[in-house]
Amino acid sequence: MTDQAIPGIDPQAVPSGDGCADCLAGDGPGWWFHLRRCAACGHIGCCDSSPGQHGTRHAKTNGHPFLTSFEPGEDWFYNVETEEFADGPALARPTAHPADQPTPGPAGAVPADWQRHLH
Repeated sequence: MTDQAIPGIDPQAVPSGDGCADCLAGDGPGWWFHLRRCAACGHIGCCDSSPGQHGTRHAKTNGHPFLTSFEPGEDWFYNVETEEFADGPALARPTAHPADQPTPGPAGAVPADWQRHLH
């Protein structure tokens, strides 16, 4: 990780919640495979393998180039404009969804045949 300011990354932006904000708001099937965090504003969206693909959609729609994982134990940044991984600064906590939150999630919303719905 780097301590240098990077355009498109706000280390002070806090996560919008514990799950995909869009899925939880009723956009799509309401469940996700993995979670992504917008490094510019903290919006939590679902990954590109998820049915809703809200993380990348948020980043591109809002001109926020960097996503990072919101999964426990993962520490990377991805630039959706250049399609390259990058180093980035430490972000405001929490850096992942709660460890007891299931993947895929949220509990009770994931269909039994969830693998068939992945991209």
